[in-house]
Amino acid sequence: MAENSSNSEYWSANVRIILISLVIWAVVSFGFGILLRPMLSGIAVGGTDLGFWFAQQGSILVFLALIFFYAWKMNKLDAEHGVEE
Repeated sequence: MAENSSNSEYWSANVRIILISLVIWAVVSFGFGILLRPMLSGIAVGGTDLGFWFAQQGSILVFLALIFFYAWKMNKLDAEHGVEE
């Protein structure tokens, strides 16, 4: 019974990390790149406005950062639950 509880805690933590990462990526790519682009158009980054930058490059860079964050966080979670490789 304790093993089922541990498995449940592990997977709930895993799903929570995934959902948080997806929400961050959605806010950056859809929110900043599309919905908030008119508000960000006055801020210049690299010769273009900030909304365009988020739509073209920012969401990709945030996605890459989230991949490294997920790997780091999952390694930590695996070690806590004794399932590391």
